[in-house]
Amino acid sequence: MRFYSVIIPIYNRPDELKELLESLTQQSFENFEVLVVEDGSSLKCEDICTSFSSQLDIKYFYKENSGQGFSRNFGFRKAKGDYFIVFDSDCIVPSDYFQIVDDFLNKTQLDAFGGPDAALDSFTIVQKAISYSMTSFFTTGGIRGGKKQLEKFRPRSFNMGISREVFENTGGYNITRMGEDIEFSIRIEKAGFKTGLIPNAKVFHKRRTKLGQFYKQLFFFGRGRINIFRFYKSELKIVHLLPLFFVLALFFWLSTALWNWQLFQLGGVLLALYYILIGIDAFMKTHNFLVACLSLVTSFIQLFAYGMGFIKESFAYIGQPKPTGLK
Repeated sequence: MRFYSVIIPIYNRPDELKELLESLTQQSFENFEVLVVEDGSSLKCEDICTSFSSQLDIKYFYKENSGQGFSRNFGFRKAKGDYFIVFDSDCIVPSDYFQIVDDFLNKTQLDAFGGPDAALDSFTIVQKAISYSMTSFFTTGGIRGGKKQLEKFRPRSFNMGISREVFENTGGYNITRMGEDIEFSIRIEKAGFKTGLIPNAKVFHKRRTKLGQFYKQLFFFGRGRINIFRFYKSELKIVHLLPLFFVLALFFWLSTALWNWQLFQLGGVLLALYYILIGIDAFMKTHNFLVACLSLVTSFIQLFAYGMGFIKESFAYIGQPKPTGLK
């Protein structure tokens, strides 16, 4: 029977960790350990970990702040499992997660895998709207990969598993942030390992709870795509430019109000039709009118923030084209 090691890097989010650990106590498959790596937090979660020691095989580690990628590497080096599974601290894991993963691996050999994310009914309206915009085919959810995707699926570290052999061969994360999970997944592929999606191995991902936080996160994601380009020039494709095109088209459309009113009206109609489509799709998926309305806002934030981050890091690339943040 496979033994799994769960690696959870955390930085100043003890309340989130408590919910995640509680969900891990409910697993129908119990052959796993949990390693919590505190990345230099001022709000420590050691007491929370201790409170679960009778329910989980849990180990707590505190280290100086180095970012999430290198904190995961720290956990990998301490882990005993045949497979290492990484969760973000803002995830809640369904009770059948490990059973689904183990059953899938019994039938299909994978060296690295990932699963999708979804929203719980208990999530706030904002969290549900953000979850929609991050998973929708009509936004950058189509870039992230999944059953409907605009590019090849690559595991993302909010819900990602790798074999021990993968870590021993690759050394884990090469960078600690700014697209660290994508860079790692690409390097796993290039090393000849088999990667894939386990469609039913989902987690409930709370993500950000405020729109301002969400903007900052997506801005950072846009910067991360250019950082990946520093490592792998072939990995910047047309699909990754869609948020950039959205930002440029938006600014062009706004400028037409000054010199071509008919073109401005046409652009407004096309933008309205696009967001009507998103609103209808969001309502059909969430069955909640308020979530569908707010999804219009979160989808706009997602595309605009990603595109602006892309632009900012593109200018930074001109002055610093070589990879940074290496181990």
